[in-house]
Amino acid sequence: MNARIPDNAIPPQLDPGQAQAFVDEKWDSEIVPALTDYIAIPAKSPAYDPDWEKNQYIERVVRDAAQWVEAQKVSGMTLEVVRLPGRTPVIYFDAPATRKDNGDTVLMYGHLDKQPEFSGWRSGFGPWTPRYEDGKLYGRGGADDGYAVYASLTAILALDRQGVPRPRCVGLIETCEESGSYDLLPYVDALRDRMGNVALVVCLDSGAGNYDQLWMTTSLRGLVAGTLEVQVLDEGVHSGDSSGVVASSFRVLRHVLDRLEDSKTGRLLPEAFHCEIPTDRVDQARATADILGDEVWRRFPWSCGADGSFVLPMTTDPETALINRTWRPTLSVTGADGLPPLGNAGNVLRPRTAFKLSLRLPPLVEAAPAAQALKALLEADAPYNAKVVFKPDQGVASGWNAPESAQWLEQALDAASRQHYGAPCGYIGQGGTIPLMNLLQQGFPKSQFMVCGVLGPHSNAHGPNEFLHVPYGKKLTAAVAQTIAALPTGE
Repeated sequence: MNARIPDNAIPPQLDPGQAQAFVDEKWDSEIVPALTDYIAIPAKSPAYDPDWEKNQYIERVVRDAAQWVEAQKVSGMTLEVVRLPGRTPVIYFDAPATRKDNGDTVLMYGHLDKQPEFSGWRSGFGPWTPRYEDGKLYGRGGADDGYAVYASLTAILALDRQGVPRPRCVGLIETCEESGSYDLLPYVDALRDRMGNVALVVCLDSGAGNYDQLWMTTSLRGLVAGTLEVQVLDEGVHSGDSSGVVASSFRVLRHVLDRLEDSKTGRLLPEAFHCEIPTDRVDQARATADILGDEVWRRFPWSCGADGSFVLPMTTDPETALINRTWRPTLSVTGADGLPPLGNAGNVLRPRTAFKLSLRLPPLVEAAPAAQALKALLEADAPYNAKVVFKPDQGVASGWNAPESAQWLEQALDAASRQHYGAPCGYIGQGGTIPLMNLLQQGFPKSQFMVCGVLGPHSNAHGPNEFLHVPYGKKLTAAVAQTIAALPTGE
């Protein structure tokens, strides 16, 4: 080990080496096989599978995970698959405290729904074709984040096996996260009293800057996604006959998007979508940039550019890149409609063009007002009086800025990172969105947060060749167990 662990940093009665050995065996014998079965099930989130209830894929992964949890025989633990009418189900488990209970609860969160397939998987790999190779489990959803429920229970078991006193632990595993968690709030409301006083939230749905240390997420961006459609005709017409008279729906759409984004720089123009970046987050980005260096941008699968060298990033400065992907708003076009395949694209001026927009918002910008502002901006004063409609998705979500960590948590995280990785804990903002975090911070304002995950370099969540880095997942599970045991009793 290349880093010293402070005296008394490890909870009494805990043998970290023994805990890691137990976790490793559990991953090898049970978790990897369970996740292999999980990956093979196309349990797409309801936004991508409107017939999710009929197709039963979500039901299957919920059933499988619930059966595994129940089979672990945690003393006194109860489990329930909670179902509200018309909503995706959640798994809720409750493992009573094994120490003198002061009413504090550790809430452990994850999700079982998945992103759609996407294209570009390597030969022999696929979204529903699990493949375990060189310590990486490939396939959709294993890392994002089907492993969470299994790792959470294993962390509890690692403590109970050694008789290490721990607080009460409850689990909330949803199946609507990839759609924006729009089903989750009713469940949180229904379960809030049963959760009790949530003192620590453990969320395993985030990322890591590298695979060499424990990484804590300090912030998450919000998300407004939706469909922008421009229609100029009731049917397509001959482009030679009409062009120059009928405006192209694509050009009108481009014109509308120019109100939102500077296409030369990628900067979002309306100041309402920006916020002041806290000084401490800038300082953390600088420290993280010193650790990761150019890997901040080199980790992406760049294509070859015009001169044969790789395409260049928007910035090669690591600190600026970190700030851009965590604290600045960014627009992406993630889908299109109204455009025929190239092989079937005749000389026709198309009647309509539609883009799927994904607008990432800074952590301190509220999503609902931003969605309203975006709709007003895009639809106002339509060029040529074209029909321009922006329809936000149901699951718009505000971002999250982590509260200041208590001293006990900082010490526990650093000790766990040094113990299981041999390096100090790192801190990094993430550009993705976990809607529950902002909700929980509002509902439990005194909670501490351990937001982390296995999505490190090249793991490529949501894209092709997504993988779960199993060695990192093993260490993370043991680190979670050690941190839970360090939660003060409050006495």
